[in-house]
Amino acid sequence: MFITFEGPEGSGKTTQIRLLADWLIAQGRGVLITREPGGTRIGNGIRALLLDNDHTEMIPRTETLLFNAARAQIVHQVIRPGLEAGQIVLCDRFADSTLAYQGYGYGQDRAELARLIHYATGGLLPDLTLFLDVKPEVGLARKQAGRAQEWNRLDARTIAFHRAVYAGYWEMIGADPERWRVIDSEQPAPTVHQAIVAVLAERLRMKESL
Repeated sequence: MFITFEGPEGSGKTTQIRLLADWLIAQGRGVLITREPGGTRIGNGIRALLLDNDHTEMIPRTETLLFNAARAQIVHQVIRPGLEAGQIVLCDRFADSTLAYQGYGYGQDRAELARLIHYATGGLLPDLTLFLDVKPEVGLARKQAGRAQEWNRLDARTIAFHRAVYAGYWEMIGADPERWRVIDSEQPAPTVHQAIVAVLAERLRMKESL
């Protein structure tokens, strides 16, 4: 099973992925955690380029191509092998982030982005996408209050950009409600975790009953 976590900056994806992985392991499941961009040696190098606050001259088209280059590598090297080995793969962001940030945020042609994503992933889609819902202003304030090194080039975009990304996520959720599950991430972390566990327990029961 391939499960992706999406959401605005500061929505708590990294924390919740770790908590979910611990829960799944306790249930006797094999789990693989990874992230975008990154997850491979090549992807981590691309991540450093993408998030560096000094790269203010990077244009949206370059950004889009770099994200999808890292994505092609992680799908080939990490995600597909994990799925083929029977693991539950948990990924911090995936293709929906490109549609949200580079599509809705920057206003790039989403049909073109979808074609590029399909090429990069070979058509791989998540079985389940968990959207950790937090208002952009709340999430950015959380992230600013954290470690300074976590504040990156994309975080520094205007609030209008982040609001457009947020609205884009909701449009995608409405277009594919079977794949997405919305989790209120403005609650305390343990409460968010229990909501995620409830979703996963139901999905695993459904999968095993087939």
